[in-house]
Amino acid sequence: MLFSEPLLEGRLIERYKRFLADILLADGSVVTAHCANPGAMLGLKEPGSRVLLSRAGNPKRKLAYNWELVEVAAGGGPNQLVGINTSRPNALVAEALRGNRLAPFVGYDRVRPEVKYGRNSRIDFLLEKDGAPPCYLEVKNCHLMRQPGFAEFPDCIAARSAKHLYELVDMVEGGARAALVYVIQMEAERFDVARDIDPVYDRAFRHALAAGVESYAYMCRVNAEGVEIERAVEIVTPHS
Repeated sequence: MLFSEPLLEGRLIERYKRFLADILLADGSVVTAHCANPGAMLGLKEPGSRVLLSRAGNPKRKLAYNWELVEVAAGGGPNQLVGINTSRPNALVAEALRGNRLAPFVGYDRVRPEVKYGRNSRIDFLLEKDGAPPCYLEVKNCHLMRQPGFAEFPDCIAARSAKHLYELVDMVEGGARAALVYVIQMEAERFDVARDIDPVYDRAFRHALAAGVESYAYMCRVNAEGVEIERAVEIVTPHS
């Protein structure tokens, strides 16, 4: 996924009210950018950090910029660009599905986004092919790293995400296939659930795996030109 135009560089002044961030640009002006990230953004919101912004596609929108990337020493490792825009992973997965670059999901004839299912929920993607059970595919954005190379999810209490796990279990019990895809918008070698941050999500995750829900984690290549799913990484076996 390439950005439609060059990103604008600045320095983070403050992220506040969850969805707003004040950015100091090189010319000395200050802009307020949309921060499409409801999480805690642990380690990603230090004032003075180098950030990269995209322009909003809608000229009538109140905020003219979106915060896309931040450069940090994630987990105490070397500096790297991290994608913080949680609206990007679905587009990244859709792109990878079209290119048959996600091996566990190759061979489906139809890919439908945002399909209603469960108890008043929507699945990110419903994959279908004649003669086979449908596959319910849930996508999660990952940008938490507290140890070099070790990505984690979630970075805050994720009650809604835990609810979705139980709904995926219901789909498996009904004869369908269900899977989680964690999109890691940074360089990582391993992935696991941040059970100390949200033990309820951890229990839901382990329950889902035991019930037959599949899980996959993919790290992304992230640079100022774009973000692309690059390869699968190991998911650490959940504790018993």
